Amino acid sequence: MYRCIGLWEEARTVEIEYLKEGFSIKNKAFDPDLVEDPSLIIYYPIRHWDNVHIVSNGDQTETIYEGLKKYRSFYESLILREFEPDAPHFTPRISGIINTDLKQYSLSILRTQDNDPSIFIRSLYQYSRFKKGIGHCIHTYKSELDGVLKPFEGDPFEVPLSDSIDEIADYYWERINSENKIALLVKFVDVQNQEINLIIRNKHSTTPKITLSSDPKMAARKQAQLLCFFKTVILSKL
Repeated sequence: MYRCIGLWEEARTVEIEYLKEGFSIKNKAFDPDLVEDPSLIIYYPIRHWDNVHIVSNGDQTETIYEGLKKYRSFYESLILREFEPDAPHFTPRISGIINTDLKQYSLSILRTQDNDPSIFIRSLYQYSRFKKGIGHCIHTYKSELDGVLKPFEGDPFEVPLSDSIDEIADYYWERINSENKIALLVKFVDVQNQEINLIIRNKHSTTPKITLSSDPKMAARKQAQLLCFFKTVILSKL
C-alpha cells in the first residue's frame, strides 16, 4: 500500500492516476500551477517486472525497475540513489519490493542523520517469508520541529492487514488526518494467476476498483499482497 499525505501546498496537488496504456499507475498534479519541482511529486509509485513488484515514494521506482531489467539487485539499484534534494527536510526515499515466487520481500530507507545531508544512512531490511495478517511500514518523517520535517527513525514496524482489499483501503484511509488526506493506493496480487487488483482513493476524485488480467507466463503462484508502505508522518502525529 502507498499512502500520500499533503504536508505542504505542493504535495496537496497530488492525485494517483491509472494509465490504461501500459497498465501503470502514476502520480499527477490536479493543479500544475502549484507545482515547483515536478520530479518530487510526479512519478510512478508502483511498478512490476516479471514476478517482482515495486513500491516507492519517489522516482527511484524507475531506478529499481530499470535495474531489474538489467539483473541488478534491489540493493545495487539503491546504491545509485540518496535522499531527496528538498532542503531543509531532505525527505527520505523509501522503497520496497516483493517477490511472489520466493515469497520474500525487502524494504529500504535512504535518509540523512537528523537532516544533516553530510551524513547519509542507507538501510535495507530483508524478510525471508510472509507473516499472515501482518505488513511492515516505514514512514518518511518522524515529526516536525521548527518547520523542519525530521526523518523517520528506527526499523520498519508491524501493521495489520486483512484478506480484503476493500477493508485495508477503508482502514488506512480513515486513519489519515482529514486536513492532510490526499491519496491512497492498495494493490493485491494473486500469485496463482498473477491477477492484480487495485484500489485508488483520491481526495479530489473517484476511481473504480481496477482488475488487471493475468499474465499467462506467470501462472503457477500462490496468493500474496503488497505490504503496507506509507509516505506519511507517524500516525500519532496526524
